[in-house]
Amino acid sequence: MSIELISLLALVAAVVISGFARLNVGILSIALAWLIGHYLAGMSLNSIQAGFPLNLATILFGITFLFSQAHINGTLDKITQIAITAVSGRRALLPIVFFGMAVVLASIGPGNIGAVALLAPLAMTTAGKTRISAFLMTVMVANGANAGAFSPFAPTGIIANGLINQMGIEMNPWTQVYLPSLIAQSFVALVSYGVFGGVRMWREDASSHDVEAATLPPREPFNRNQIITLACIAALIIGVTVFKADAGFLAIALASTLSLLRAADQEAAIKMVPWNTIMMVCGVSVLIAILQNTGGMELFTSLLASISTASNVTGILAFVTGLISAYSSSSGVVMPAFIPVVPGLIAKLGGGNPAALVSAINVGSHLVDVSPLSTLGAMCIANAAPHENKDELFRRLLIYGLSMSVVGALVCFVFFGLLLR
Repeated sequence: MSIELISLLALVAAVVISGFARLNVGILSIALAWLIGHYLAGMSLNSIQAGFPLNLATILFGITFLFSQAHINGTLDKITQIAITAVSGRRALLPIVFFGMAVVLASIGPGNIGAVALLAPLAMTTAGKTRISAFLMTVMVANGANAGAFSPFAPTGIIANGLINQMGIEMNPWTQVYLPSLIAQSFVALVSYGVFGGVRMWREDASSHDVEAATLPPREPFNRNQIITLACIAALIIGVTVFKADAGFLAIALASTLSLLRAADQEAAIKMVPWNTIMMVCGVSVLIAILQNTGGMELFTSLLASISTASNVTGILAFVTGLISAYSSSSGVVMPAFIPVVPGLIAKLGGGNPAALVSAINVGSHLVDVSPLSTLGAMCIANAAPHENKDELFRRLLIYGLSMSVVGALVCFVFFGLLLR
């Protein structure tokens, strides 16, 4: 068996095992990278270690650490409450407002999982008290979080841009990574809103439902710690966008400032950092580097090219990544495995738009995350109102999530195969 095939089978095994075993696929990937790279390919340990994306790990830690502090001291909760009270009594607008809040929260730093963790308790309680479908609210919150997930400040966007930079491709993180995903995910969410109850709610009289009084505590002004945190978040955004500062180191510096000023609980924030995800992404990247050195990535690219054409490749990528993401980590496994094949795939197909292919991978892998098998869907079910039939909610979300592999393929084919060519 050739070294190319062995390394590719190792990646396939790591992805499959990640869906069925409680083992961090990043740790497994590093072990496989060492065994294959050192003992079969004859690579030095320094060469294998060079595949570890230290800069990506720094950015992921810094951003998530800073926004964990903002979560703990109540800053993000306060922002959420202010936005929701603006539509008190307008029931049909609430799912859209929660969608918008999920987009904003995911975009400014916490990412899709962080945004849903913040919003799910309030969103599902609001749905229960105002007779809004728990299924519809889950779809809007989860899709909103994914729509904002590819911001350069969010963990998923950091991962995508880090992988793109490793390929040596220049892509604008806002217009070519964040915006295409935002548009495609928002389109699916708004169509789902209309199909699954939004249009009906507009026809009903919701004037008797005082959402603010029913679901929200009295609003209080921002306290000292929260004002300092808001200033640090603003400094991060300005520093990265205007002064081109390194996002990871700037976030760590600002998080340290919050700790020094005792504006947040540092120990609690460190515990909230998604170490498991960071290890997954970095570990799989090490194994991908081995594939690139042994020719396994070339073999993987050839297999994808054999079932694709320049016209349908975006749909194929979205469908395949959607199926795998249904039982595996979208950002920790699927993106690190598929994004690096983009340059080779374009070469084999005789041309293509890197932004279109990357967007198809990003959107296809995340549309299925509304499923209750994913963290986003599971958090919403866990916070559903007591009167909700959670078994029925689980079933509906499972069907919806799995169907997104097909819907995602169609959406990506149209948005990125036809419109973004």
